[in-house]
Amino acid sequence: MGYSGRRQSLLQLFEDKPRVNVCAPMVRYSKGAFREVLRDYNVDIAYTPMILADVFKSSEFARQDYTTNDKDCPVVVQFAAHDPVDLAHAAQIVAPFADGIDLNCGCPQKWAYKEKIGAYLSDRPEIVHEMVRAVKAAVNTPCSVKIRKHPTDPRQTIELVRRAQMMGVDWITVHGRTRHQKSTEPVDYEIIRLVKETVDVPVLANGGIFNVADAEIMYEKTGVDGVMSARGLLQNPALFAGYKHTPLDCVEKYVNRALAYGTPTSILHHHLMYMMESQMSSVERRSFNCLSSVPAIVDHLEQYYNIRCTL
Repeated sequence: MGYSGRRQSLLQLFEDKPRVNVCAPMVRYSKGAFREVLRDYNVDIAYTPMILADVFKSSEFARQDYTTNDKDCPVVVQFAAHDPVDLAHAAQIVAPFADGIDLNCGCPQKWAYKEKIGAYLSDRPEIVHEMVRAVKAAVNTPCSVKIRKHPTDPRQTIELVRRAQMMGVDWITVHGRTRHQKSTEPVDYEIIRLVKETVDVPVLANGGIFNVADAEIMYEKTGVDGVMSARGLLQNPALFAGYKHTPLDCVEKYVNRALAYGTPTSILHHHLMYMMESQMSSVERRSFNCLSSVPAIVDHLEQYYNIRCTL
């Protein structure tokens, strides 16, 4: 898994910074090379993609998918689980290689709900209560939960965060949409504000953060301690540094780090499509979409943008 030194106290970070910028967990995308680049553009904390705790604790092969180093700091490893024993075991394995451990209580995917993970836990505070307790008993690493707005009853959301705080959770992230809502629908600022007013631990807000202005609105309406972005950072990893579009130096940094870390070609290609979509013409996008090899991608970047890549 890589570097095993604890590098920065997340709890101290929340105390030192009144507003914390966070990269959300993103399946396939919030991996090492991308997380490392974000640190250069005012991202304070980065999450791994969601990891299945039962698979992680049982499979050496699965554990190889998480890598980190001393530049990847602080990093929060996010687990999905429905069994406290599985989660505690996974937490013990990863704790030397992480700055924080998060329990996913918000994944909206239907397969996750059927597996009794993610948003399935949103109206089962007693299960979350037991899992947080298991992690806190197993490791000294800070622990958090990431939740969504309950689909029908805000009181369930409040009960969930109260239970989590009772068991010693160190911070809470709340996504202001239900699992049934599309990502294009408005975020519910009110439920985020209620969570912030209910608990004493730091609260992060997730949903609808695509630029600094969006973050400012979130702070004004909710009073949270930090904001978390997913799609916004995919499209522009430098958004928290005030850039309206991805700067070319950011693209170059990502490509070179992705190549150095052996990032699969498909993931590299998808990242670049997200980062550069707003800067490409429709003709160029169609051409770039057809590229299927690293040399072809590198040649395109050098020819059109003078981006130098090291193969």
